[in-house]
Amino acid sequence: MAVPPYFKLFNPLLAAILKLGGSASILEQERAVADALSLSEKDTAEIHRGSMTKLGYNLAWARSYLKSYGLLDNSERGIWSLTPAGLKTPSVDEEEVKRTCRAQTRKERKSAEADEVPDGPPNWEEELLEILKGIDPSAFERLCQRVLRELGFIQVEVIGRSGDGGIDGRGVIRMGGILSFRVLFQCKRYRGSVPPSTVRDLRGALDGRAEKGLILTTGTFSKEARKEAQRDGAMPIDLIDGEELVAKLKDLKIGVEIKQRTVEEVVIQREYFSTI
Repeated sequence: MAVPPYFKLFNPLLAAILKLGGSASILEQERAVADALSLSEKDTAEIHRGSMTKLGYNLAWARSYLKSYGLLDNSERGIWSLTPAGLKTPSVDEEEVKRTCRAQTRKERKSAEADEVPDGPPNWEEELLEILKGIDPSAFERLCQRVLRELGFIQVEVIGRSGDGGIDGRGVIRMGGILSFRVLFQCKRYRGSVPPSTVRDLRGALDGRAEKGLILTTGTFSKEARKEAQRDGAMPIDLIDGEELVAKLKDLKIGVEIKQRTVEEVVIQREYFSTI
């Protein structure tokens, strides 16, 4: 079946998070909902815009509505959980949720217009991803090298040799300042989904040369690629997709400046004027 519209995902999403223990990451939600709805690999890999899949986009809207409705909440680390009300709500009326949330949005919009607070630039993540997809491949490799260094990797080198199993670089990550693991990484400047064959090729290229493998991409990873990365009995491969990559750039402030907005609130002290 095709990916349902966002409002048709309200109840599958609530059921999925409840089944996952009342909280879940975005990736866990996508997997659980896709399995519950029996979505095919083609369905889950369909791109909506940029590197965001249609399923990811529609689920983002579903989460937004259910949060406004008081059934979901999220932490700064990107984990979504059922609120006390959400734990007691096995299903919702889709139309009621839409009506309630849209009325609330209209009210908030009018309040914002009254305060004359300018909106920030929309969809900075998509804008940044488009920039990354347009830079030279060697520049993207250097960017990935910088990100890994900022994340604590040492001895990070960009190899970029052809015929080397697609390996773009290598580095060492130290755990707790004691244990060290050699890592080989690939940098995929993709617009679509990275297939499972890429994961298998990287795993094969490790073969005694490193203990860990990592793929960074501006695109997404197909459902089968994610399964292959964590396949039982095989060395796990870590994956960083486009959404995670731009989030890292923001956290590390690499090519991203975060400006704090201050909103002035004027409160009239009526009692003052009555005592003049």
